[in-house]
Amino acid sequence: MNSTAHRPANPLAVSLAGLQAGMIGICWMLAWLGLSAIGQRRSFWTAENLMASVFHGNAAIRRGFGASTLSGIALYLLIYSLLGALFAVTARDRFTGLGTVLLGVLVSVGWYCLWFRVLGQTVMPLVWLLHSESSTAFGHVIFGAMIARFPAYLPGLDQPAPPAPAPEPPGEAVPPAPGLN
Repeated sequence: MNSTAHRPANPLAVSLAGLQAGMIGICWMLAWLGLSAIGQRRSFWTAENLMASVFHGNAAIRRGFGASTLSGIALYLLIYSLLGALFAVTARDRFTGLGTVLLGVLVSVGWYCLWFRVLGQTVMPLVWLLHSESSTAFGHVIFGAMIARFPAYLPGLDQPAPPAPAPEPPGEAVPPAPGLN
């Protein structure tokens, strides 16, 4: 029996849970990319600025936060949240907890290879050329582990109402207090 068998199988609920897991996962991944960029003596916003180059070209490559950085953040949030939803709908309750984590990491690293290696050369050459490969690959491992947590964001089944308290057992009647008649 898998760990999510007690959860509802509503496709909308599953996709929304995956969307939420993807949003949380990409936030953790971007935090990792920012901290690792600082460790490499680059700007915290390097990954977001590189992604913004898809829209703004060379003008997005800057040190620090700029107006174009927002478009890079938005692109990351959009794509990776949708990837989380797609993963949740595909994986659903088919695997155990550990199996879902392993599959999430595998899907995420596969997405990294497709997005940054294959499509990157033609769609976003600056990202492909300038991204930090090891940090970005490990960021995808973080993301994959986080999207596997989508069952935690599913609404629970309606819990049955707790049983009503048992009536007091019949006992000796308590005589009224004197003088209260």
